[in-house]
Amino acid sequence: MEARSVDAIPIGELWQYEPKWDGFRCLLVREGEQVDLHSKSGQNLNRYFPEVMAGALAVREKSFVLDGEIVVPTGGQLSFDDLLQRIHPAASRVKKLAAESPALFLAFDLLLKGGSDLAGEPLAKRRPLLENFAARFFSKANLFRLSPASSKLRDAQRWLASAGGGSDGVIAKRLDLPYQAGNREGMQKIKRYRSADCVIGGFRYGENRLAGRQVVGSILLGLYDDDGLLHHVGFSSGIKAKDKPALTDKLEAVKQAQSFTGNAPGGPSRWSTKRSPEWQPVKPKYVVEVSYDHFTGGRFRHGTSIIRWRPDKKPSQCTFEQVRQRADRTLLSRLGIGGRLSR
Repeated sequence: MEARSVDAIPIGELWQYEPKWDGFRCLLVREGEQVDLHSKSGQNLNRYFPEVMAGALAVREKSFVLDGEIVVPTGGQLSFDDLLQRIHPAASRVKKLAAESPALFLAFDLLLKGGSDLAGEPLAKRRPLLENFAARFFSKANLFRLSPASSKLRDAQRWLASAGGGSDGVIAKRLDLPYQAGNREGMQKIKRYRSADCVIGGFRYGENRLAGRQVVGSILLGLYDDDGLLHHVGFSSGIKAKDKPALTDKLEAVKQAQSFTGNAPGGPSRWSTKRSPEWQPVKPKYVVEVSYDHFTGGRFRHGTSIIRWRPDKKPSQCTFEQVRQRADRTLLSRLGIGGRLSR
């Protein structure tokens, strides 16, 4: 069952609210001594999370299906970067990481228990059954947790306002509907979008020409660290076609040999592509405000959207301090995880 993106939290007695976790969505199926972890795309995750497999086998109920999220707690919060490290081809590496930083399974729906198929029941009935299941079978030892839920709008608003450090918004679910795979109307997601002022440290030309000339396809964004080094932190490609010729003239006029003095495009990273080296450095002169949803591992996780130009802002004012996030201590403490300031 997938969620439809909306701009605002839906209001009414028919809605249940849950934190939107920043992890891997997972359907966990146990039948006797067989456990399978299925990703949102249908891929099998068994080999990457042996500790979750072992935890599922430790549950005294022999037949159940849970919908939930796999997350990895690190340093008092949930780390998506550490979670990504688990998708590794070497079994020895996975085993080592599983021992050092065990994953958790955050359950938010119960679809089958024993011989009872619950997917056709409304959420208003499934949630109490899940809570009873969690009270009987979940423990810190087996790495399973019950994901919080609330019918109170103020809880949803607090979760949305404090998103960060492992959560990135709110999920709203209709209490009167059954579990409906492929139907997005009964489940909605609301993300918290933030903004940051960034230096333009370079650009890439687009693959298509406009009016017979090469024009900018994307701009490369930078932030300064405490030592004054400019680090490449992401990109933005949402530039209107009519604005590209003038922007190209503007940036070509300040091209220079080097711009990023810290991490630069084309360096080793999981974001690198075959086109990574094909970028043009520019003098770190221009500042833009961009909106984003995630900042992790020293980068914007996804592409950003340009909100406006900031001629009133000095490039040196564009620092990492803007993107530091604080995990919701109250929310994570319910999972037995402490929150602390992180970048």
